[in-house]
Amino acid sequence: MKNRFRVGIVGVSTERGWGTTAHIPALRALSDVFETAGVANTSLASAKAAAAAFGIPRAFESVAELVASQDIDVVAVTVKVPHHREVVAAALKAGKHVYCEWPLGTGLAEATELAELARRGKVRAVVGTQATASPEVEMVRKIVADGYVGDVLSSTYLGSGPTWGDEVTRGDSYVMDSRNSATMLAIIGGHAIAAVQSVLGPMGEVHGVLSQRRKNVRIVETGNTIPMQTHDHVMVNAVLKSGAPLSVEIRGGLPRGIRLLWEINGTLGDIRVTATNDEVPVINITPLRVEAGRNGDQGYRDIEIEKSHDLEFVASRNVAAIYRQMAEDLARGTSIAPDFDDAVALHRVIDAIEKSDQTGKRVRID
Repeated sequence: MKNRFRVGIVGVSTERGWGTTAHIPALRALSDVFETAGVANTSLASAKAAAAAFGIPRAFESVAELVASQDIDVVAVTVKVPHHREVVAAALKAGKHVYCEWPLGTGLAEATELAELARRGKVRAVVGTQATASPEVEMVRKIVADGYVGDVLSSTYLGSGPTWGDEVTRGDSYVMDSRNSATMLAIIGGHAIAAVQSVLGPMGEVHGVLSQRRKNVRIVETGNTIPMQTHDHVMVNAVLKSGAPLSVEIRGGLPRGIRLLWEINGTLGDIRVTATNDEVPVINITPLRVEAGRNGDQGYRDIEIEKSHDLEFVASRNVAAIYRQMAEDLARGTSIAPDFDDAVALHRVIDAIEKSDQTGKRVRID
């Protein structure tokens, strides 16, 4: 590819954060198609520090200056969820392509608004549901599509939300308040549901129960406690549009025992997906082990997964996979990468689960 796409990142810290740990390495690994051309943070000083730390050519004084620059083709949005709408809308109105981290907005209404902006602007607007592009999930999708398990009878997903346990870092403490819309259902559940639906198809109806059992959580750096004002347990009983039942359970913290288990049971065989790193048992971040077995076989056998990127941190690998899909879309006019319409569909599932919890009734997903 002769011309590289110039990326301006909004939200890069010199110390921590998703932009720092996932996006910077991903873009470096894709230097053949992307150039990290600029950064904007909450202050010019912060942007300059990030630019110096990561060798980014330009530090912008503000988001407005970055999105207005003729030197930026793509705006990557890695700020906290409550700020997504403001930054994404500014980028879209400036005619920029966008890669926004999941969740797209604070809820279905914001996501729908941003998807409409992207549609009117005729730009490529991509959402970071990285698990759908992981080589392990892609392999599971291929196995199921090829008929290995036959007709899907049922699927079960058991996961963990490490941040919603007994302690939280100061930087992540904002997720302890559900008003910030960075809940365990939205983030951990959203990535899990995106992966499941990418393999088994969309959900048709859901019954959800969101529970809060912990009252307080300890700040890692200080030892102080703050109130937990959000759920720390998710249960979803769903029926896929194919008719197959699906159960999803996500437990806050790092419980003993199995921390990530996804099973697909079919008329001809079964698939089992587990985390190979129990400290980060989240499907879009951790390395995964995929096993499969056919009827008549004894147990499971490991499925070999080809590495897609030589990145030590799996989250960076999966982010790079989405960026690679985006580059293909921009260069060839395809629609491979998950876009804002996909984000709206996923937000609609999250919204239905929340409504079901509030009403105690099953909710159909249109």
